[in-house]
Amino acid sequence: MTSRLRRFASVGAFVTAVDLGLLAGLRHGLRLPLPLADGAAVAVASVVSFAVNRSVTFADDPYVRWVQRPLAFAFVSTVAGIVDVGVLVSLAAPVNTDSLPTLLGLKGIAILAAATVRVAGYRRLLFEHVRSVQARRIEGRPPAPGDVRLSVVIPAYREEARVAATVAQVRAALAPVADDGGLEVVVVDDGSPDGTSDAARAAGADRVITQPQNRGKGAAVRAGMAVARGRTIAFTDADLSYAPEQILDLLAQVEDGWDMVVGSRRHVETNVLVRTRRLREVTGRLFNALTTAVLLGQYRDTQCGLKAFRSDVGQRLASAGRIDGFAFDVELFHLAERDQVSLAEVPVTLVNHETSTMSVGRDAFRMMRDLFRIRRWAAEGRYDDPAQ
Repeated sequence: MTSRLRRFASVGAFVTAVDLGLLAGLRHGLRLPLPLADGAAVAVASVVSFAVNRSVTFADDPYVRWVQRPLAFAFVSTVAGIVDVGVLVSLAAPVNTDSLPTLLGLKGIAILAAATVRVAGYRRLLFEHVRSVQARRIEGRPPAPGDVRLSVVIPAYREEARVAATVAQVRAALAPVADDGGLEVVVVDDGSPDGTSDAARAAGADRVITQPQNRGKGAAVRAGMAVARGRTIAFTDADLSYAPEQILDLLAQVEDGWDMVVGSRRHVETNVLVRTRRLREVTGRLFNALTTAVLLGQYRDTQCGLKAFRSDVGQRLASAGRIDGFAFDVELFHLAERDQVSLAEVPVTLVNHETSTMSVGRDAFRMMRDLFRIRRWAAEGRYDDPAQ
């Protein structure tokens, strides 16, 4: 546990002790009615929680926002306090609360119910804040750094037979960019045992990065973004499930002021020309639902393999990443939320290929595991200190 997590746990224990101690004193010492005693205890504990968390727990954390919003905190705390009192009074009605252990045991249940309300309330408030910040396109900035207008990163594994056609299609689709500002095609061979790298070079890829061993799509995309020279950096899959012409739309959005533009297969305007197998589709929807454990924003689709970034923003996000597998997309969204990066979702036309290197069973389990890694690492402060 990091110092911040330890501080949070310590403050939580202290506030709980304040709540329990005041209830015991007001109810058993001053003999106040139970609703009044519990309401007063909850109110004092809430004020203490806000003050101590703001000055101690999150004083050095720019990403936690509820401590900076007193009115929002007061609203959520009031609702949670009503729940606390209501649950305690209901549980206490049929029993004798003259016994202090009994009273405190029932109070513990009420605290858990109120804590659930607090978590849900804070997440809702933070969701609205995050989405309002990310929905603001930034205007008037200087151009992004880079030597060419667009870099396209293509992660590839065992793609010897297909990568040449992929490079050719990308070049043909993005020829207007090549003629107006410059185009760079970066292929990252993720430790393939075949001739993927040689085929990519022969096809005319501007840069071919060969990973010494197979690490995963996330590692491959990060390696490509790190060396990309474009003012806008996009990445897409080697099977071209998304026609490369669509990168032009993402490029226009980035150049119009957005930091991060992501394709969404669940956008109302998305076209699906060939559907995936039912198992893969259900697994994808379940995974998107589980991302709520990590992300505040309710994004339509985190796993679409078509994304583009302003170069300085994208390289900063990629350099902070730690996930090598398919869940690296979720990590990018998480990092974008932390950095308050502006984000736009756009519809895509999807053609699914059954030659994907993803195994539904094996990789779905790894993606679930990585979701909880992201959550744990964020709580431990590892994204704040890359050395950890």
